[in-house]
Amino acid sequence: MPGKRSPVRRPTMRDIADRAGVSQSAVSFALNGRPGVSEITRDRVRRVAEELGWRPSTAARALSGEGAATVGLVLARPAHTLGVDSFFLQLVSGIQEVLAERHLGLLFQIGHDVHEECAVYRRWWAEHRVDGVLVVDPCRDDPRPGLLDELGLPAVVIGGAPDERHPGLSAVWADDAGAMASVVDELYALGHRRIVHIAGLPDLAHTRRRIRTLRAEAERLGLSEVQSVPTDYSDTAGAAVTRRVLGGTAPPTAIVYDNDVMAVAGVAAAAELGFSVPADVSVVSWEDSALCRMVKPWLSALSRDSVEFGRTAARALLALLDGGPAETVRVPVPGLIARGSTGVMRPGRAT
Repeated sequence: MPGKRSPVRRPTMRDIADRAGVSQSAVSFALNGRPGVSEITRDRVRRVAEELGWRPSTAARALSGEGAATVGLVLARPAHTLGVDSFFLQLVSGIQEVLAERHLGLLFQIGHDVHEECAVYRRWWAEHRVDGVLVVDPCRDDPRPGLLDELGLPAVVIGGAPDERHPGLSAVWADDAGAMASVVDELYALGHRRIVHIAGLPDLAHTRRRIRTLRAEAERLGLSEVQSVPTDYSDTAGAAVTRRVLGGTAPPTAIVYDNDVMAVAGVAAAAELGFSVPADVSVVSWEDSALCRMVKPWLSALSRDSVEFGRTAARALLALLDGGPAETVRVPVPGLIARGSTGVMRPGRAT
């Protein structure tokens, strides 16, 4: 067809050999760091490869056992909740930033549940598709750490506390218990005694840590009207639960939401019912984001550097890929930023 262009041909080892005036086997030795060629030849081959824009084939690297130059990440969450979740967008951004420094790719896939995720890991391992994986959302009776141990696939569990049963896996986690305790202390100091926690998925490890801590803090402070209500993290669920708890006979005076999306939806739902924030109900978002500063009043929120969280996880995986030992890295506790959505409870709201 007129105007049709032929695709650009990728440079090969034969091209490098021809230009450098050496054999293809010498090129292979030089580019793979193997003995058999002089340093002068090695330098010349590498210089020619750079001039030609040659890059190793990931398929060939996998077949030769040299690695796929790719890291895997599977998210087993409802797809409709991910597009508006600022935490995961920032987490992946930090991961990709570090991987790019080493010219590593990120293979991303969404699954329905952890069992489907395990099937993905088995396939990736069998096909030499990835050199290691980043595991998110550790959960109750989680089958993934045991499988990854069995496969010998390097992995970092993001959000999981240290696990002595799987010492070969690294972990990067935040102290959700400490963060929840700080929120309860702040609300208690403001006079709030009826607190509802609109939580995320109930089987996730970090959700369970937050729920346990809320119960422990309530017991310590003598609070009997405190509860956690699990959801799927969506704005729809956040609004629905808000309407239900505020429509009860003894509505809460403070609500803690497990993400920014639910918090914003909750504020709107409260307004529909005639509740004013913070005069009638104080609101705290677990994740801080631009959304928290797009509503009136601005939302008090737990803030953390989610991009750096991703960078830390990626660095921990690279350390494993470089042959280092497994390690557990604890990132800073999210700090509460008090804004206009939290305030002193009015005396009339105590009953």
